Amino acid sequence: MTDFVLPVVFVLLAWWGSTGVVFWLDGLPRRTFQWSMLGATLLLVMAVLGLAVLRDDTSVRGAYLGFACGLGAWAWHEMAFLMGFVSGPRRVRSTPGVRGWPRFVEAAQAVLWHELAILATAITMLVVTLDAPNQTGTWIFVALAGMRLSTKLNLFLGVRNRSESLLPPHLRYVGSYFGSSQMNALFPVSVTVATLLAAGVVQRLMAPGLEDGARTGLTLIATLLVLATLEHWFLVLPLPVNELWRWGLGTRGREPLPALARE
Repeated sequence: MTDFVLPVVFVLLAWWGSTGVVFWLDGLPRRTFQWSMLGATLLLVMAVLGLAVLRDDTSVRGAYLGFACGLGAWAWHEMAFLMGFVSGPRRVRSTPGVRGWPRFVEAAQAVLWHELAILATAITMLVVTLDAPNQTGTWIFVALAGMRLSTKLNLFLGVRNRSESLLPPHLRYVGSYFGSSQMNALFPVSVTVATLLAAGVVQRLMAPGLEDGARTGLTLIATLLVLATLEHWFLVLPLPVNELWRWGLGTRGREPLPALARE
């Protein structure tokens, strides 16, 4: 039982803690952002190099370190977006009254560089760990990227909990691209696919004859997929989800809110 409990607890704490730390750093005065990003960039480089070093490590230690590399690389992208370094060519609110495809194009332009950066990192990781026995970190990053893309699409189409308060002042314009709806047609598809993916990993996890390292790695991935599915449900359930990271959001509000850019 310990073989399953420890990885689950590890993922829960890492997911909750790393997200809170990113929020906390993002709430500091903007003059600190360059130093935060410098540290995050070093972490990203170490994460990718770490995946190369760990690619043949099939031990339990290798699985945990691989997970840390995947999560560390993801932290760079979260910080780069929230701090405004990597977002998109469009940095203004949605055009009033725009609908349909033009609105989607505007929304895509608001996050384009961020999405391309994520894609580039994912491809790099896949190449680095190609045919390697330890791909835990790569699949952690790919899972985070896929689920975050799904979340963005659901926010664009409209959900109950838009969580605009999690956006820093300099990114408040992004909230203008969020749809207004209790739920959308994509949401059931998103949670179904996420649930099936998690179930598939759990099924593989239950296969006999797995080595300890492989079992730990699959448990880490399965737990993250379950959390990502739960995060999707947070989008539509009437729950005060932001309270989970109240401690990380405590640095917000130290500087006056800038006026939202408009065309």
